[in-house]
Amino acid sequence: MSNDRLLSQEEIDSVFKKVPGTQVFADTGRKAESYDFRRPDRIAKDQLRSIHLLHESFARSLSFSLSAYLRAYVVVNLVSVEQLSFREFTQVMPSPSSILCLGLTPFDGNAVLELNPSLVFPLLEMLLGAGEKAGAVKIDRELTEIEQSIIEAIYRLILKDLKEAWQSISLMSFSIESHEKEPSLLQMLAPNEAVVAISLEIRIGEITGMMNLGIPSVIIKMLRQKFDQQWSVRKTDSTIQDQSRILRLVKQAKMNVEVRLQGPTLTIENLLNLEEGDVLNFDYPLNRPIDLLINGKMKYQGDIVAAGGKKGFMVSKPYLPMED
Repeated sequence: MSNDRLLSQEEIDSVFKKVPGTQVFADTGRKAESYDFRRPDRIAKDQLRSIHLLHESFARSLSFSLSAYLRAYVVVNLVSVEQLSFREFTQVMPSPSSILCLGLTPFDGNAVLELNPSLVFPLLEMLLGAGEKAGAVKIDRELTEIEQSIIEAIYRLILKDLKEAWQSISLMSFSIESHEKEPSLLQMLAPNEAVVAISLEIRIGEITGMMNLGIPSVIIKMLRQKFDQQWSVRKTDSTIQDQSRILRLVKQAKMNVEVRLQGPTLTIENLLNLEEGDVLNFDYPLNRPIDLLINGKMKYQGDIVAAGGKKGFMVSKPYLPMED
């Protein structure tokens, strides 16, 4: 009578181990990982981090540019950088919206830039002189051709800063190829094609809205080597540029400068009892340097001198506070 019992894997392995010349490979414990063939253009996480840093620099630059252009305090914050399919990217956009199809010279391909209606219409009102009243009424409709031509000045300002942010990675220029209003009508990429989605929040006073940028992952993968080689230099240059910009802004600031002879304190009673001929002892040696204060804080020490018929102060050394 035959035995129909199935052998376990351990029993099969033990049989082969007893056969001379048979090599049994040990189980390394590694498991197969599923591969999504619909997304062949996905990029590495370290490159995503580099893109995140690059667009943080872009957000800072855009804050300055929009503040100067609109004559209002504008804050731009990078919210997220992630990989999505083009279908997923378009599904997060409101409908209708203000959408641009961008050319990426010298590469073959298109990117997408979208500005939420919650931000577009207040910007239009500010450009037309509404000032602080901008955004008082919520508007949810498509842009007219006249409104589209007015807001295009903002788009060109955004693309200028975006191009400058990418200069250290690639001499890529962004150009406006077409305007769209419905996300579902975008046809420049296949639905399953991977894109790097960059979301930024723009705040102007009480007005808040989102700006979304989608760049094909295949183009960013082509620039992988340049990201690795140049980002460290880019980060250093960006820090130097930020410091230079801050220094340039504060150079024209005015500060209160005074030279003070530090001495003892007096009570109001003694002050009221002072008479002509009384001498106040400041307990201050003649050879001790005098303190120079800037906005109430001691910064330098030196001596009183005559300069051009007037009294002046000659700096001898910076003030060094004594350590405890």
